[in-house]
Amino acid sequence: MEPSIDRAGIAATEKVIRPYIRRTPVIEVAAADFGMQGAPILFKLEALQHTGSFKARGAFANLLGREIPPAGVVAASGGNHGAAVAFAAQKLGVPAAIFVPAVTSPAKMARIRSYGAELVVGGERYADALAASERRIAETGALAVHAYDQRETLLGQGSIGLELEADAPAIETLLAAVGGGGLIGGIAAWYQGRIRVVAVESDGAPTLARAVAAGRPVDAPAGGIAVDSLAPRQVGQLMFPIARAFIDPEVRLVTDGEIRHAQAALWEVLRVPTEPGGAAAFAAVLSGRYRPGANEKLAVLVCGANTAEVQLGG
Repeated sequence: MEPSIDRAGIAATEKVIRPYIRRTPVIEVAAADFGMQGAPILFKLEALQHTGSFKARGAFANLLGREIPPAGVVAASGGNHGAAVAFAAQKLGVPAAIFVPAVTSPAKMARIRSYGAELVVGGERYADALAASERRIAETGALAVHAYDQRETLLGQGSIGLELEADAPAIETLLAAVGGGGLIGGIAAWYQGRIRVVAVESDGAPTLARAVAAGRPVDAPAGGIAVDSLAPRQVGQLMFPIARAFIDPEVRLVTDGEIRHAQAALWEVLRVPTEPGGAAAFAAVLSGRYRPGANEKLAVLVCGANTAEVQLGG
């Protein structure tokens, strides 16, 4: 594991990015409100972060913690990371070019444009957009801001763990969605095994599940309803040692239908709109793919809200 992706590094990064990010709320909801039995569930509402997802943390960590060349920054993204980098670049007066795949939702493309960044549609899937962004970087000398496999990105996302431990110190288990793994990797690096951290993935993009089975990051399918946020080709090289050390080895896989059900439930009960990736962690609870103990102190991370839909169907 990268030595600096630890509690000290996360705490130092959190101090740097604190003026630029929101401390998102934690709320407790009765399981019965969702038609379930058991103890109340805590929700960390990172969907209320700037730009509608947790990605603002890693974006500011990169732009404040690294030297920015005159050519500015370039990022490849399914949408949320691009919006966050564009937002951070706008706030800090840095030029930004964001490369997205064609599967990126119109809502996310519109958000990126609204922050003044150059938007480039580079291929059908995230891997294609990443390759196109790398060509731009080679041509211009711009700084690459990777969505998940960059030390500063993980340190920034790890600040969620710092906040959650301070606001909800009694939790025993946290469920978080996985795409490239920067989010759950940063959080797990903060907790370092002091709570159970459980990964949830779309069954159409089982990147961490495949990596755990193979013992290393390997290519996985890139499909499913959450393709624009949870479907890179592989999990990151930096997060995988963290996953092996501090994340529950059983990855929970959820279906598109289960994610849609969770989106609808979060809207009906909390009036919080969520994109598919943002609702994936709760889908594991609602579907029973993760079954908490009778008195388990469970927290669920709601990580993204960038959807054009609000009146969501189950």
